Amino acid sequence: MRAVDIIIKKRDQKELTREEIDFFINGFTRGEIPDYQASAWAMAILLNGMSPRETTDLTLAMAQSGEVLDLSRIVPNYVDKHSSGGIGDKTTLVVGPMVSACGLPVGKMSGRGLGISGGTIDKLESIPGFCANLTTEEFLGQLRTIGLVVTGQSTDLAPADGKLYALRDVTGTVQSIPLIASSIMSKKIAGGAKAIVLDVKVGSGAFMKTLEDAKELATLMVDIGKLSERKTLALLSDMNQPLGFAVGNALELEEAIQVLQGEGPPDFIEHCLTIAEHMLMLGGKATENKEARSMAKYVLADGSAWDSFRKMVIAQKGDVNYIDNPSLLPKARYVESILSPSTGYLSGINAQMVGEAAVLLGAGRAKKGDAIDYAVGVEVHRKVGDYVKKDQPLFTIHANDENKLQQGCGLLLAAHTWSSQSVEPLPLFYEIIS
Repeated sequence: MRAVDIIIKKRDQKELTREEIDFFINGFTRGEIPDYQASAWAMAILLNGMSPRETTDLTLAMAQSGEVLDLSRIVPNYVDKHSSGGIGDKTTLVVGPMVSACGLPVGKMSGRGLGISGGTIDKLESIPGFCANLTTEEFLGQLRTIGLVVTGQSTDLAPADGKLYALRDVTGTVQSIPLIASSIMSKKIAGGAKAIVLDVKVGSGAFMKTLEDAKELATLMVDIGKLSERKTLALLSDMNQPLGFAVGNALELEEAIQVLQGEGPPDFIEHCLTIAEHMLMLGGKATENKEARSMAKYVLADGSAWDSFRKMVIAQKGDVNYIDNPSLLPKARYVESILSPSTGYLSGINAQMVGEAAVLLGAGRAKKGDAIDYAVGVEVHRKVGDYVKKDQPLFTIHANDENKLQQGCGLLLAAHTWSSQSVEPLPLFYEIIS
């Protein structure tokens, strides 16, 4: 078997066998197949696609390229969630503690932010001392004893995906839906998940800009889950405006704390309840959606979700004083509220532009390895459909540089569009695929 023959076969729009996919992935992981052949293969997949069976075989080959965790001896039920990224998406910080407090262990391997999408790990590292680089043994131990752990992605899991993604990033093949789906699902399978809830974002602030593309990606990932014997469900959620109000690491952490303590933005609370509801259903903690939602609401109201979050922070060596008293979290030097320039109905808030403003301020990374400023970010005070009067607060910028503050202000004003006629609020979710 030769790599070039496999490339030619996919170039000619033919379906690859499992043996051919295994041969290619194993050879690439070991360094026997060079980058230029892997790049050509990825481009052929981008142009010609893959069947659900091919994509599942690719997913399993990448998952099995490294360590595959078996969590059945640690916890009887284990549900993972994945968000495809978005602006103001701090869902894991709330949903993880909620689901864990309901008795369903949550062990999540999350990433750092890149581009306009913020990373869960960056938000948690706003807490001084928080350790997000746990070993596999530490991950498993905390999952067993506390039932909640959020750490960075282990290099032992799905190493083929890490190598392939680095190539896709520089060869124009990131957009391939089979490669996106297999990348996400290989890490979930390698991480030991037997049930997976996928939060697939769609809109201006998401990688998938159209509902059609988001549905194609979600359907393929659910197919992969079914073919690899994992219970999988996907929700298509809106990202045409930021989720909640806060965008920026410490700001988002503080907003998550508010929700865990019974307050916070209604859209973000509802989003978290819906994700938690489906995780509890998939994990067998409830037999009806209404029951699952009641459980999630109860642990928010009685403080047990907050207690679960505190235990995780303490276990991962974070200074709990900073979450007990969020005023201690990093604060920006300049905090300026921008007033509405006109009266009318808010017809749009371009989430991508809000994300770009946050990156400009220093809340995100232009490339891997860039330092971030935990204190800076944006608070968006309005939602699409709101009636806003001239000179009412529209958004607040948190900055440590006056020039960046002014540039961010221009971007954020341009992100808001207006109508003289009433505008319908945006939906939180579009569809469920299971």
